[in-house]
Amino acid sequence: MDCLLLTRLKGLNYMQDQDMYRLTSMEMIEKLIQQHELVFLYISRPECSVCHALLPKIQALLQAYPRVRFGHINANEVQEVASRFHVFTAPTMIMLVEQKEYIRADRFVRMDRLDEQLQQICTMYVENKE
Repeated sequence: MDCLLLTRLKGLNYMQDQDMYRLTSMEMIEKLIQQHELVFLYISRPECSVCHALLPKIQALLQAYPRVRFGHINANEVQEVASRFHVFTAPTMIMLVEQKEYIRADRFVRMDRLDEQLQQICTMYVENKE
């Protein structure tokens, strides 16, 4: 990542200009999941060309869902993430609602389908909270 603007938010590194938490430890990942009800994790590797191509598309998509907290994890830095979330390839995307996995996508993702799934989850979540 070439973003240099980091601030501390509830003990997490938050990349303000990209609306994304850069998670560099399992503790940070667990804290994000516990502190927020809607969390989207993007697990990637630096040598993965698909990861680099897909990340800006995911960032753009998630801007339509302001309630969703977006966490980016470099699997080379946080190797435990593979066993915790059963990650076998990069990129892997996981949507968690109240700490439960609702969406899992990896490698090649249909953005239109992912958008539909996110819209359904967010709509149902907001309706159930009201």
